[in-house]
Amino acid sequence: MNQESRQCQACNTEFVIEPADFVFYERIKVPPPTFCPECRLQRRISFLNHRTLYRRKCNLCNKSIISIYSAEAPFPVYCPDCYWSDKWDSKNYGRDYDFSVPFFEQFKKLSQSVPHISLMGLHTTLINSEYNNLVSELRNCYLLFNSDYNENCSYGSEVEHSKECVDNTMIESCELCYQGVNLTNCYGTLFSVDCENCQNVWFSKSCMNCSDCVGCINLKNQKFHIFNQPYTKEEYDAKLKEFRLDSRRGIAEVAKRAQEEYLKFPNKYIHGRQNVNVSGDYINHCKNVRKTHIALESQECKYCLWLLVGPNKDCYDVSQFGDNLERVYDSLVCGKGVSDTVFSSFCVDNVTSLRYSEYCYNAQHMFGCSFMQRGNTYCILNKQYSKEEYETMVPRIIQHMNDMPYISQRGNSKIEYRYGEFFPPELSPFSYNETEAQEFMPLTKDSVAEKGFAWKEPSERNYNITIKNEAVPDSTEEIHDSILEAVLECAHRGTCNEQCATAFKITAPELQFYKRMNLPLPDLCSNCRSYQRMSKRNPNKLWQRHCMCQGTGDKYQETEGEGYKNTAKHFHGDSPCSNEFETSYSPERPEIVYCEACYQAEVA
Repeated sequence: MNQESRQCQACNTEFVIEPADFVFYERIKVPPPTFCPECRLQRRISFLNHRTLYRRKCNLCNKSIISIYSAEAPFPVYCPDCYWSDKWDSKNYGRDYDFSVPFFEQFKKLSQSVPHISLMGLHTTLINSEYNNLVSELRNCYLLFNSDYNENCSYGSEVEHSKECVDNTMIESCELCYQGVNLTNCYGTLFSVDCENCQNVWFSKSCMNCSDCVGCINLKNQKFHIFNQPYTKEEYDAKLKEFRLDSRRGIAEVAKRAQEEYLKFPNKYIHGRQNVNVSGDYINHCKNVRKTHIALESQECKYCLWLLVGPNKDCYDVSQFGDNLERVYDSLVCGKGVSDTVFSSFCVDNVTSLRYSEYCYNAQHMFGCSFMQRGNTYCILNKQYSKEEYETMVPRIIQHMNDMPYISQRGNSKIEYRYGEFFPPELSPFSYNETEAQEFMPLTKDSVAEKGFAWKEPSERNYNITIKNEAVPDSTEEIHDSILEAVLECAHRGTCNEQCATAFKITAPELQFYKRMNLPLPDLCSNCRSYQRMSKRNPNKLWQRHCMCQGTGDKYQETEGEGYKNTAKHFHGDSPCSNEFETSYSPERPEIVYCEACYQAEVA
């Protein structure tokens, strides 16, 4: 089949369906999409709430709980103990299929009648870790999201196998790390990005096997360096005291200088290693993975986000999780042995052949089911069928979805949802600004309405702020235990677009961490700090670009400031490199971006 250009129903831009895409759609027996990849992702993750938490009551046992659903949710919400108990059965909510009503209207009514679980995760593996979501195997952790196997960690997402870490995003096997993004096997690494096997490192980027460094980039196997210049241990220690990194003022000054230094050195076009034929970013140990953001040990996948656990194979448009996914399409939070599943969300643990289903565990052959578990099979709208009845009904329902599509009104235009598209955004139990969509694709309130999503006005907060932002202690030596009783004002004061909480408190373990690491208190709430870290991770978007390497010799890059002079021989000699690539560094950004070969020539 030839390549085709089509127009997205939602944004009206053209997108391309390649021959290999048609082969995949034919293999899993779905029609080609009518939405572009970006709109498909935006719609999926508008169903994903990682970090917006509420205090409410369990609708079964009536105890006070923490939940991703507010008290105003139109469905019952159960605490994990009640949800996984034998006190209710999801099949009791089953209903006959009505061929006179669009499928998505029927599904919405079912979804709003079945009890929802308050938080996602393996709650029996959590010890003293109540305020976390999409997690497992935590001990003494607080406000972690999409994280597993951690101890004494707080305020982070995608934190794995780590200890004593605060305010991090996408770290693996780290200890005593703070304000880090994309760190692996690091110890005492602070305000740093894309580092591996580093110790006692500050404000550094893309360093490996380094220790005692400040403001460095692209260093390997080095120690006692400041802004890429070597120092003796005595000189280094003296300089570190001069920086006053125990104060926010000192931290801000060094952070600004480090950002300026980063622009003088090349960046590899992709964050990843040991890959074959990949495009996207943050991809490791993958083969034939295209236009994907954050993936591990996967192959033959495309348009995916957060394939965090491998192996995975033959998946398109999957957002989050992994662990033996195969032939999964346009689905959200699926993993641990899921196959032949399309247009579904939160389906985990030995799941096969699900379509348009949500929150199903250890289930097979489901169509339009909600919160099914315990090995159920051959169900439609939570009603049990025989294998023969099910296989007769499903083709009829697909035909009905095409003959009587669900219509979504967008201003003066209408969008049709037939078989072959993920759930319409109005079926999401969350407002847009409660979800990961707001973090990855931030929108204003007006833009959200134009695109057909919902917007939630912030709840009225009656915080009695006891310390205004300008009065928050600037240095470590000014911090006293009495700060634990204070309510601190966030520096953004709710004026940002970052789900600002306007105020925050310091927890006892958090204060202990700051004192141990000789760090000042933060002046932003945890939501705003999360958004600030997200800005340090490249966006889930790709641009076609040329390598910026100008050749071996005395030629400098044409960038502002001093620029960068190559120090090694390159395969293209004194001429500019001709390599092209897709990269998440947009052409408007100031960084120097190299292809793999030129970057390795300079840094390896």
